[in-house]
Amino acid sequence: MKFQAQRQHVVELCLELSRRGYFAGTGGNIMLRLDAAHVAVTPSALDYHAMGAADVCVLRLQDLATVDGERAPSVESGLHAQLLRARPDMGCSIHTHQPVASACALLGRELAVPPALRASLGDAVRIAGYAPSGSGLLAARLARTLRPGGNAYLMRNHGILCCGRDSAAAMQAVDDLETLARGLLAARIAARAAAEPGAAPALQRVSELLTQPPHP
Repeated sequence: MKFQAQRQHVVELCLELSRRGYFAGTGGNIMLRLDAAHVAVTPSALDYHAMGAADVCVLRLQDLATVDGERAPSVESGLHAQLLRARPDMGCSIHTHQPVASACALLGRELAVPPALRASLGDAVRIAGYAPSGSGLLAARLARTLRPGGNAYLMRNHGILCCGRDSAAAMQAVDDLETLARGLLAARIAARAAAEPGAAPALQRVSELLTQPPHP
């Protein structure tokens, strides 16, 4: 098996993202740069807890041709490839439907990033316009949104895409984006509760959910 250790690492990343509540069922995918020409990507429609290293697909980054692996690659392979081709300094990209940041993607607004999180996320979390999952249009809209130094993106009505120089940095960006989203939504809820006292009890319950730890 080619790149066995790296493919096993992809499996372990999926399990960790599932444990943190960022992946669920088959929702979410990863692309890991293997060398200058090749990437590993999660397979399509396979539960993470049933996945083994041999299930992870090895593709040629230039044209996404399969180099090793029997399963079909993730339908979002083109999305990840747009990012890794544009950002040769990035070694890993992660697409999730993590709950709070995905809620921000529904709002359709770019997120400002405070100085403490800019090393991980960049100066802003930009938003790509909506397109169907797995489509070339979605990959093209992301490509137009990419900026040097931007390591986290919202995809409207869909989810998020984060990247890092390696898998640890990409995982940190995923965590930091959820932290940022929690803080921004909590501030919006507090402002609405102050403006609408009658809605305050219901909004307080939502706010309490946001303050719960995102994962064990």
